[in-house]
Amino acid sequence: MPNLRLALSQIDPWVGDIARNSDEVVRWTRQAADAGAQLVAFPELALTGYPVEDLALRSSFVEASRTALVELAARLAAEGLGELPVVVGYLGRSEESSARGGRPAGSPQNCAAVLHRGEVVTRFAKHHLPNYGVFDEYRYFVPGDQLSMLRLNGVDIALAICEDIWQDGGRVTAAREAGAGLLLVINGSPYERNKDDVRLELVQRRAAEAGCPLAYLNMVGGQDELVFDGDSVVVTAEGEVLARAPQFEESLLLVDLELPAASANHTDGLLLSDGLHLVRTELGEVQLRAAEEPAKAGIAPRLSDEAEIYEALVAGTRAYVQKNGFKSVLIGLSGGIDSALVSAIAVDAVGAENVYCVSMPSRYSSQHSRDDAAELARRTGLNFRTVPIAPMFDAYMSALNLTGLAEENLQSRLRGTLLMAISNQEGHIVLAPGNKSELAVGYSTLYGDSVGAYGPIKDVYKSLIFRLARWRNEAAEERGEVPPIPENTISKPPSAELRPDQVDSDSLPDYDLLDTVLDLYIEGDQGRDAIVAAGFDAAVVDRVVRLVDTAEYKRRQYPPGPKISPKGFGRDRRLPITNRWRRG
Repeated sequence: MPNLRLALSQIDPWVGDIARNSDEVVRWTRQAADAGAQLVAFPELALTGYPVEDLALRSSFVEASRTALVELAARLAAEGLGELPVVVGYLGRSEESSARGGRPAGSPQNCAAVLHRGEVVTRFAKHHLPNYGVFDEYRYFVPGDQLSMLRLNGVDIALAICEDIWQDGGRVTAAREAGAGLLLVINGSPYERNKDDVRLELVQRRAAEAGCPLAYLNMVGGQDELVFDGDSVVVTAEGEVLARAPQFEESLLLVDLELPAASANHTDGLLLSDGLHLVRTELGEVQLRAAEEPAKAGIAPRLSDEAEIYEALVAGTRAYVQKNGFKSVLIGLSGGIDSALVSAIAVDAVGAENVYCVSMPSRYSSQHSRDDAAELARRTGLNFRTVPIAPMFDAYMSALNLTGLAEENLQSRLRGTLLMAISNQEGHIVLAPGNKSELAVGYSTLYGDSVGAYGPIKDVYKSLIFRLARWRNEAAEERGEVPPIPENTISKPPSAELRPDQVDSDSLPDYDLLDTVLDLYIEGDQGRDAIVAAGFDAAVVDRVVRLVDTAEYKRRQYPPGPKISPKGFGRDRRLPITNRWRRG
C-alpha cells in the first residue's frame, strides 16, 4: 500500500466568486475522496481566485474569504468529506505587525490552510512575494514566517506557495532542514511561451535541493490578461517525473507516493533558514476509501509550441467572455489574416453559433478579401452578414474634405462605430483583431480597428500569426475536419485595404525583420545601439524604435488580451506615455 495517495485538483477559480469557488472545492474533494485520496490540494488563492489585485485592500473581501474558509471546513465534514485533509489557498490577514514597510497587524496575506474534520487545523502565508513582471504582491501582502509541516500517515509534508520555490532558499531549504518527506507547492503560475519547460526544470532542481519528492499544483483558466495552463507535476528527489497533468484542462492528478518515514528529530518552533520557524500539525492516519489498487497516474502528452500558444489564446478568450457574463462575440471580418485567426479562436472558445462576424467593405476592399471572409464563415458555420460602409463614408466625405491618412482612418472608425452599435443592440462582446507587431509600432487606428473589449491576439507578433493559422488548419486536417482559414487569406500580402493597392510593406519593414527587431527592443529591453551592434541596419532600427516609442498612448487605450510572451503590453511593459527619451 502506498504511504500516501495524493490528489492535485487542477481547477479554474473565478476571481471574486467565493461561493462558486467553495462549491468547486467541495465537488473536486468528493472526486478525490472517491478515488481514495489521502490528501487533496487546491491552487493558490483558490477560494478568491487569482490575482485579486486591489480587492486585497478591501476589508470586506478579506473577511469574506476568511469566513468562507471556516464555513468550507464545516461543510466538508457535514457532507462526509471531513476525514480527507484539504489544502486550499485563501486570502487572509497577518496576526502581527510586519517590519517590512511598517505594515500593521491585520494586513492582507496570500495564505493557505489545511482543513480536516470540520476545522481549520493550520494556516500559513506565502513567504517569498513576487514583485516583477505581472506581479505586484509587495503592494498587497505581508510575507509569512513559518514552514508548515503536516504529519500524515507517518510522513512529514512541507507546504509552500508558488514564489516560495521560484526564489532560492526559503521554504525549499527549510524543508530539507526539517527532514520533509514531500514538498507540496500550490500555485497560480501564469502561462507564457515555453514556461512549461522552465517550470519543469525548476521543479526538478528544487526537489533535489529539498531532498524529497516535490508535488507542484497549478491552476487553469484565465483572468483578464493572464492565462493559467495547469501543467501540474510530481517529481522524485532525483527529478524523475512521476505524474503530469494536461495543459489548459481542469483535471484531478492522482498519484501514489512511497515516501520516507517522518523523523522525530525536529521539534515544533525550530528556527530554520530565512528566519522561518517550524509549525507541525499532526493529522494521524487517513485510510484509502477506494479499492486498494495503484492510482493510474499518467504523464499527459505535451503540446507543440503552436498548439500551446493557440490553446492559451482560446483559454484566455473563453474565460474573458464567460466570466464577464457574455454569451456571444462580434468580430469585424475583413478577409485578412488577423480577423480570420481571431474568428477561428472565437469559434473554438465559445462555439460557432455564438460568433457573429460582419464584413464591412469599402470602395477599396478587394473582391478576394470579401470572398475570403464569406468562405471562412461557410467553413466554420459562424454567423455572418455584410454591411457596406460606402454610404456612410460618402456622407462624411460630403461634409468634410478629408485626404490621405485622415481619409483612410475614417473608414476604420466607421467600422468601429458599426461594430459597437451592433454590440449595443444585440449584446455581443466585440473582439479587437490587432496583433503585437501593429500595436508596437502604432499601425492601428484609435476608435477604429482598436475598438472592442478584448484583443485575443494582442500579444502575438505578425510572423507568429501566420504560423498559428497554418497550424490550426493542419490540426483540422489531421482530425478530418475542414480547415477554418482559407489558404488565400494566409498566402496573400497583408493589407489594411484603405487605399488603392495598399499593402502593409508600404508602411512597415518586412514582418520577419520587424518582429525580430521588436523582440530585441521589447522582450529583450535592448537599446538602439545594442540592436544596431547586433548587425541590424541603423535606419531600420531608428525607425522601429521611434515608432514604438511614439505609440505608447495608443497601446494604453487598447483592450486587454491574453499574455503569451515574457513581456506583454500592459501588465508587463509599463512605460511613460509622455517620454522624451529617444535612444532606445
